[in-house]
Amino acid sequence: MTTAQHKIGSGFGARSTADDVLDGVDLSGKLAVVTGGYSGLGLETTRALARAGARVVVPARRPDAAREALAGIAEVEVDELDLGDLESVKGFAERFLASGRRIDILINNAGIMACPETRVGPGWEAQFATNHLGHFALTNRLWPALVDGGARVVSVSSTGHHNSAIRWDDPQFEHGYDKWAAYGQAKTANVLLAVQLDALGKDLGVRAFALHPGGILTPLQRHLTTEEMVGYGWIDADGNPLNPSFKTPEQGAATQVWAATSVQLDGLGGLYCEDCEIAELAAEGVREGVRDYAVDPEQAARLWTLSAELTGVDAFASTR
Repeated sequence: MTTAQHKIGSGFGARSTADDVLDGVDLSGKLAVVTGGYSGLGLETTRALARAGARVVVPARRPDAAREALAGIAEVEVDELDLGDLESVKGFAERFLASGRRIDILINNAGIMACPETRVGPGWEAQFATNHLGHFALTNRLWPALVDGGARVVSVSSTGHHNSAIRWDDPQFEHGYDKWAAYGQAKTANVLLAVQLDALGKDLGVRAFALHPGGILTPLQRHLTTEEMVGYGWIDADGNPLNPSFKTPEQGAATQVWAATSVQLDGLGGLYCEDCEIAELAAEGVREGVRDYAVDPEQAARLWTLSAELTGVDAFASTR
């Protein structure tokens, strides 16, 4: 497969922070939307963008908790959004579009990981529904503001995408549930969303990227027991981090902020990034880089079609 998945020599790395990549960057007059921007990596992303001068809109499933977490950060506003509820997605998008504002940056950051089998909406598997379908619907519904802003859309994936390609024969895990395979499929979907959105939007000035933020201990692990995380070698029995490759939240937020703002990525898109750099294609059996199935244009187009059928939303339906 011909690919542009090659490092460009960004000058940043795994230990760079969001503030590092924004050093000297002025985002005054820019508007960013960051889903889940009040917890974990999302909170650090919101803080960094706001410090650089951006106005940040944080749609949140728990708006009161979001306002408390974001108190004291200038130029931040909170609205309600439950990505597992398509009516909630529609409501948020309609309220935002009614404000008449353009979006310069959309960071699809919110997500859940390795939860017990849960069904939302019309019986959809919760990780696929929340991490992917909710963001798919949100991005399409916000399209008028995105194209008006010539936006960058950033899809926060994970090295977890190595766990599973899209299970075309059973995407909703109706025939046996595995929490890590379900997470992997959802994270692959996050990458494929960026690939197809970039293909559809680049001639209109909208570019999209996906990324792995790194291993970070955040509330994302809420569904895992201490025993599980000890078994993975992430923490000790007292909850202290053990894995030396783990990042701080400030470091973990860096790649999504870099993907959203860096002039080094001007003219590029549809790419998967890690450690503030474009990732290489993964070698067989190595959990580093991006799997070829996650950046396959045919898979991306097929997933877009499926997602549009499931959600009933497609901003490009009349152009294809």
